Amino acid sequence: MIVELPVETPFVKGHGTENDFVLLPDANGALEVSPGQVAALCDRRVGLGADGVIRVVRTDATDDPAAVAARGEAIWFMDYRNADGSLSEMCGNGVRVLALYLATHADVDAREPLPIATRDGIKTVTFGEVGITVDMGTPSLLGETRVSVGEQSWTATHVDLGNPHAVALVEVGLDTLPTPLPAPVYDEATYPHGVNVELVSRVGAPEDHHVAMRVHERGSGETRSCGTGACAVLAAVATADEAPRGTTYVVDVPGGRLHLEWTEAGTVLMTGPAVLVAEGWVTLAEEAVAEPVEEPVAVPS
Repeated sequence: MIVELPVETPFVKGHGTENDFVLLPDANGALEVSPGQVAALCDRRVGLGADGVIRVVRTDATDDPAAVAARGEAIWFMDYRNADGSLSEMCGNGVRVLALYLATHADVDAREPLPIATRDGIKTVTFGEVGITVDMGTPSLLGETRVSVGEQSWTATHVDLGNPHAVALVEVGLDTLPTPLPAPVYDEATYPHGVNVELVSRVGAPEDHHVAMRVHERGSGETRSCGTGACAVLAAVATADEAPRGTTYVVDVPGGRLHLEWTEAGTVLMTGPAVLVAEGWVTLAEEAVAEPVEEPVAVPS
């Protein structure tokens, strides 16, 4: 039975390279969370503060098509919402945080690979001594596009990882760009549902396979990290470098560091940390609405 979000509901707060999330345990699918409630939870002044909300639900307890399709292969489904309440296909940092939650709060054996259903298919997670690794699937490189931030404009690579990305390799220092990043301007024909924009600079020479990035995420604004964005950066930069498959890249984000490998099989393995920082009960007004996140600006093509 679906019920409205109660006045008090349990939560767990966590982050992956400071990309932070509120997790709502809902194994039996009893919660129906509205966009306004998600936005209120994510508000950093009057809510718990987060880049997104993850409803933790079993695949057999929700009628989301992605969860239904994964039944028999994955027990758990990541119902991910952006900070503005909109649905998202996938979150690479979020799936690591969810995996840690399941290993510490649910009947999950961290010694075994853990399949988690998402709106971008099943992601398999493995727990290691130096981090959590996620098989993020196969990136699609879809040609060139263009993005602008303020008065600066760059050619970008359109990369799809279940959600859309525009990766721009820039010559300016990332710390010289405004903080937070203003809403980028992009091609609405290429990205009719919005886009995550990654601005990338090299750390050292191309053969060092080391880059830094900043990201403006659709529905959330600039965040401290983006897992799918880091994978998109790997795909774009490794292609530009003509790096052989199996090469590991280091991607520095404002919130930490991720290690990525584009495997011979074509999938991207992302390894990084996950931390749970708090848990408790949150009281939420029935339809509290936070201030809207500044969205990227689409321009006609």
